[in-house]
Amino acid sequence: MAGHLKFIRYYWFDRQVRAGRYPNATTLAEHFEISTKTAQRNIDYMRDQLAMPLEYDSRRKGYYYTDVDFSLPALQVSQNELLAILLAQNLLADSAGGLISREIERFGRRLFAATDHIGLGAERIATAFSAVWNAYTPADPRAFRLVADSLLQSRRLQFHYFSPASGERSERLVEPYHLQHYLGSWVLLARCCEKQDWRKFNLGRMSDVQLTSDSFTPLPPASWKRELEGAFGLFQGLKHQQVVLHFNAYRARWIRHEIWHPEQEVEECPDGSLILRFKVADLREIKLRVLQFGADVEVLAPEALRREIVEEAQRISGLYAEKNHM
Repeated sequence: MAGHLKFIRYYWFDRQVRAGRYPNATTLAEHFEISTKTAQRNIDYMRDQLAMPLEYDSRRKGYYYTDVDFSLPALQVSQNELLAILLAQNLLADSAGGLISREIERFGRRLFAATDHIGLGAERIATAFSAVWNAYTPADPRAFRLVADSLLQSRRLQFHYFSPASGERSERLVEPYHLQHYLGSWVLLARCCEKQDWRKFNLGRMSDVQLTSDSFTPLPPASWKRELEGAFGLFQGLKHQQVVLHFNAYRARWIRHEIWHPEQEVEECPDGSLILRFKVADLREIKLRVLQFGADVEVLAPEALRREIVEEAQRISGLYAEKNHM
């Protein structure tokens, strides 16, 4: 889509010239929120590379066509490309406080202005598609913006972070590497300057975010990719263990069509039940996932996860038994 972004500017400029508005670098820069230098380079490209017959009128301080019969080639934007943009707006609508949604919406309006012939409108997309996230932590728009800037500029980030596990708030200085959209929440992978180790931070739990003036030289992806992929769920690491789950025949009707992990193994049983195998690096997230299915699933391995499920089931049973006696 990068090429389309520039062509949208060219088509807008072309319409302004044809309407007799005498556009210039300043009006182009203001409309697309780019620098005047970038706008002038775009105009030079239109004249020199696209052979647009532009001439500058010093009296009107803008450009006009010396050949009114000139026409730009058609901008080739498919319905699928437009659909992808608008679906992204819906998918990410609230997870960054609406920031991404607003930016995509603004870009979409400009795109549709230059591609009316496509016939696919934003309003139609909004009524035909939607995305719903449950139990996610939305990010503050300002925090999202600063984190994004720190990633693109390779600058250290400082913030206060709330840990739900300990209930404490701590001050962090980190080198950011990757921002991941996980189940509706934004999670930053960063190298903690104090611990000299990798940590993940939920943007929704950050406060007092500051972009420092200190830059750093990023490590190659090979040194941190393992923190993002390989095992089930958000928690990753070097040490993996296999989880083996046995779903009864009733629950297996849903599970056999689901992807829990790209390298999962599914074993069909004669009674219609199934066994699901995949790797995890941490038991916390898979424990909650297993509890979601109640008695429809049994943990066969590892033994540590099996014990945790049994203990949790006993606590749940005791909780309800106490209330029944009240």
